[in-house]
Amino acid sequence: VFITAIAQGNRSTGYLPSAPEPAPNRPFTATPVAEFSSPWAIGVLPDNRLLVTEIEGRMFLLTPEGARIEVGNVPQVSAGGQVGLHDVAASPDYAETGLIYLSYSAPAQDGTQITLARAVLRQGDGTAQLADLTELYRQEQPSWGGHPGAIIAFDPAGAHVFLTLGERQEEDRAQDPDQSRGKIIRLRLDGSVPEDNPWASEGGFRALTWTTGHRNPYGLAFDADGVLWEHEMGPRGGDEVNRIEPGLNYGWGEVSEGVGYDFASIPHHDSNPDFTAPEHAWGTGTAPSGLAFYQGEDFPAWRGSALVGALAGSALIRLSFEGGTPREAERWDMGARIRDVAVAPDGTVWVLEDGAPGRLLRLDP
Repeated sequence: VFITAIAQGNRSTGYLPSAPEPAPNRPFTATPVAEFSSPWAIGVLPDNRLLVTEIEGRMFLLTPEGARIEVGNVPQVSAGGQVGLHDVAASPDYAETGLIYLSYSAPAQDGTQITLARAVLRQGDGTAQLADLTELYRQEQPSWGGHPGAIIAFDPAGAHVFLTLGERQEEDRAQDPDQSRGKIIRLRLDGSVPEDNPWASEGGFRALTWTTGHRNPYGLAFDADGVLWEHEMGPRGGDEVNRIEPGLNYGWGEVSEGVGYDFASIPHHDSNPDFTAPEHAWGTGTAPSGLAFYQGEDFPAWRGSALVGALAGSALIRLSFEGGTPREAERWDMGARIRDVAVAPDGTVWVLEDGAPGRLLRLDP
């Protein structure tokens, strides 16, 4: 669904964690540990500390207990509505290099450009800052539209980085192979083009493209078997969960499981065999955001499941994968729009609320 402009508020300078919230009909308690102004994403470090981004261009480093410091030298972003500072993720070789990857909307003359960069997270006595920032990719065509995507994932081998690119509310360009709209791209960790990308030999933007035909992908993650999964928002209904395989076209711009905002009909995926249908589709009331697979000990029934936030539904969703097919197994009312979900190396589940303020919640059995 279309996300309206994010409410703005004063940045919180501190937060006193409160007691766990009551959890009727939920197998967990949700303990608030920090509060932010329009937070967007959670990144987990190997030592279980967290990085949290705010859409306006701030980033914070937190302990699991909620003590935090603001990270300096974050690149300039163009923030407004759905765009600004987006995802953050520790590099697969973070323990050796201290590198993190971040995505953001860089200011441009005629809009903003979704950008992927990496930098060293340099830490001192009570300080943290980014150093040696290097852009790896910048969207060629600027846009004033939302639907940024901008979600980062690494393959299990730690050799490649994936980035989702929404269609920036320019659906007629999502099927254009030369437009950086509605695609998932794949790069080596240094930003170079992998020779085994589907269209590597064609050069230009096509060489980076892994899949095409996406709308607004706010979830991207590998499961324990090395399968890449993505979810994206449909128009009015038709939110999708897709198994991502190289070279496939998932149809947006031409087909959808939803309808237009004016209730105009849109052909479904089964109307055209050239497009790959979703493995699971929701009706209205979800607007998925955030995707994390769970293999921890605290919630045995969740192992092998994916956790998904719901912006429209103000919920946390568990997807099960019996037989390799995703289905909604459980949905818990969280009382707030959920922007992101993450699982730390120690198995702790973290949930980030949308809005100003938006809280970071720890889930415990």
